[in-house]
Amino acid sequence: MVKQLSIFCLVFVCVSCEESVEQKNPQYPENSAIYGIASPIQLSHEVTLVNLQDYFLEPTSIDSVQFPKTLSHNWSKEKTIVEINVGENVPQLSELKFWSGGFSYSILARKSKKEKIIFTYQQGQHDHSTVQLAGELNNWNPANTPLKITDGLWTTELWLNPGNYQYQIVLDDTWIMDPANRDSASNGIGGWNSLLKVGKKSNNKASIKWRMDTGYPIVTISDEEWDGEIFAFWENQLLNLESWEGKSHEYKVVIPEFSNSISNSTIRVFAYNSSGETNDLLLPLVDGKIVESTSELGRINKYSQVLYFMLVDRFHNGNSENDDPIQDPEVHEKANYFGGDLAGIKQKLETGYFEKLGINTLWLSPITQNPLHAEIEYPAPYKKYSGYHGYWPISCTKIDHRLGTSSELTALVDLAHSKGINLILDYVSNHVHEENPVFVEHPEWATQLNLPDGRKNIRIWDEQRLTTWFDTFLPTLDYSKPAVIDLMTDSALYLLQKYGLDGYRHDATKHIPEEFWRVLTQKIKNQIPASESIYQVGETFGSRELIGSYVGSGQMDGQFDFNLYFDARSVFAQDHVSFEKLHQSLMSSFSYYGYHSLMANITGNHDIPRFISYAGEGLRFDEDAKEAGWTREVKVENPVGYKKLSMLTAFVMTIPGVPVIYYGDEIGMAGAGDPDNRRPMKFDELNEYESTVKTTAEKLIKLRIERMSLIYGDYKLEYLSETAYAYSRSYFDEKTTIVFNKSNEVQTLEIGNKSINIQPYSFEIIID
Repeated sequence: MVKQLSIFCLVFVCVSCEESVEQKNPQYPENSAIYGIASPIQLSHEVTLVNLQDYFLEPTSIDSVQFPKTLSHNWSKEKTIVEINVGENVPQLSELKFWSGGFSYSILARKSKKEKIIFTYQQGQHDHSTVQLAGELNNWNPANTPLKITDGLWTTELWLNPGNYQYQIVLDDTWIMDPANRDSASNGIGGWNSLLKVGKKSNNKASIKWRMDTGYPIVTISDEEWDGEIFAFWENQLLNLESWEGKSHEYKVVIPEFSNSISNSTIRVFAYNSSGETNDLLLPLVDGKIVESTSELGRINKYSQVLYFMLVDRFHNGNSENDDPIQDPEVHEKANYFGGDLAGIKQKLETGYFEKLGINTLWLSPITQNPLHAEIEYPAPYKKYSGYHGYWPISCTKIDHRLGTSSELTALVDLAHSKGINLILDYVSNHVHEENPVFVEHPEWATQLNLPDGRKNIRIWDEQRLTTWFDTFLPTLDYSKPAVIDLMTDSALYLLQKYGLDGYRHDATKHIPEEFWRVLTQKIKNQIPASESIYQVGETFGSRELIGSYVGSGQMDGQFDFNLYFDARSVFAQDHVSFEKLHQSLMSSFSYYGYHSLMANITGNHDIPRFISYAGEGLRFDEDAKEAGWTREVKVENPVGYKKLSMLTAFVMTIPGVPVIYYGDEIGMAGAGDPDNRRPMKFDELNEYESTVKTTAEKLIKLRIERMSLIYGDYKLEYLSETAYAYSRSYFDEKTTIVFNKSNEVQTLEIGNKSINIQPYSFEIIID
């Protein structure tokens, strides 16, 4: 909290943006004070605390700064935190400049887009002791937004980004739609919510894109009467832009001569005008030269990744000698071990399965030791499960004997790297199994299980977000204790270094305090060279604001964009849901995470029903998906589901971000809720629909990894209606246009100067 921070002003190091600063600024430091690219600082509407350890390896090395006059600032006594106060007339984008060791570093600051909303509810005939708000604006947690009553009117103050928010009013314990609001939206599972619309629809028609002229990259602005401001950065240095041939809407970007001092670097461009911020641009360089082909990007390039996620036990059994299922008649076959292991994955690597599919990054479920017995889950219906999934670690570093050995993991990583494929592991840090020595030796290192009000602190996902247990046998670790942070981050670092892993998928990210992620990321920065490019992606179900709070220089590279996935699932699976919903969702993601983020876009996930189960009408949106998986065989009832799955895959492969294939989605494997969505992988005897889906996936992934426009290209909406959607991605002269038709009839669309006939439930990709 701000009131707990000891702040004083370092007047002798602070200069205004209009004062000259005499600093020696050689070409580029041999060892940069900033690890990687500094993500933009998101300013709040009042006070922003910036942890400089997120950006600088040694914040105390900062010897002077230069901030705009509209942003007053103070420093903590240790010089590790700067408090930024927003004044009047703050521009949408600003440069914050820092000097360290004689070199300058520039970080972009973004003004908050939030608007103040006064929400009211008129007291009816019945008195209520509490009135609360629950919705997308507060992660559906009523406790986050209580209303206060004055003269019969309940009110609360909200600060929200522009957009649409589904919500309900909670009267005591009763949830209702807002009787004073006519706007509503489907919740995607058979019900409805009230809809709060914040801000006006953006009327900013300006956008920026690249073109080449006489060997120089030119930033072209669509608005020839451009009156805004533009920022271009090479790495973390602001570049001076030159107007190209005197045009107000074109700028020449001069790549620094010393840019070849770094093997892989980038140029980033941001712009805004009176209507708001435009899209942003990202340009990759290798040895100071613009990348023209994806073959130049290399294995460690994070933006060119295509991930494939598999539950190790359910993928392929390569060594039957380590099979050791739980011998317990109360454990259903679906909840027991199937025998998949590291040897099985290695065999599929050797036969070229992943290479043919086009995958260049493998993500494995947790492989550390899990218990030798089954557990009964806390909530009804009290089913019994084994730890086949790997999320109940009784060791944080030892490989589970049922999945393989340490030497097998080393061999798997080495083989993957020899084929140009990365390997990342799922790391569980929120909790351990009660048999884990971390808990056995230090039971005080767990959060409180029994709450003061008598409730068990189990699966209270939002109200007790940072302390809740996942089950009675899975104590959540108390990260308010520095010793716990040190131990668990050291374990994660140990695995990275021992096996040469390329990163982590972090489980239950939102249930762990930010301090843990900061310490882990700091250790990675200090002990693993930036050239090894460790990718960290998190799992958070919640609002885009909550998800984004864990993404940035000091924490995650990205998280899974579940909000976009759920909207895509709704649109592609259901004929009556408009493409306008999907486009607005994509625009919202761009607004929160940028147009060139490392957010992960999924075809599916092991915690939610398979997409094709809905699209193929084997599962209803308004039923209990988990129960359906136990009581009947969920399968594809309507073959059109396969076409819809291919459309979803095409969307995931062609939008900005990191595509992720959930094992089995490349063939249209069905499944209801957990564990039915975790069936053993099917490799042989594919039917004609499965074969077609697989061939389509292979073509789409190949296109993704070979087209610069699909990795670094800008985004442009080309066509939008309820049943048709088209957009293009452009990288200089390379353009890729993607067209979707979700209706049951042929559609003829005019895209640019082309007339396109597109078949029902299909997509077309046009290459220019």
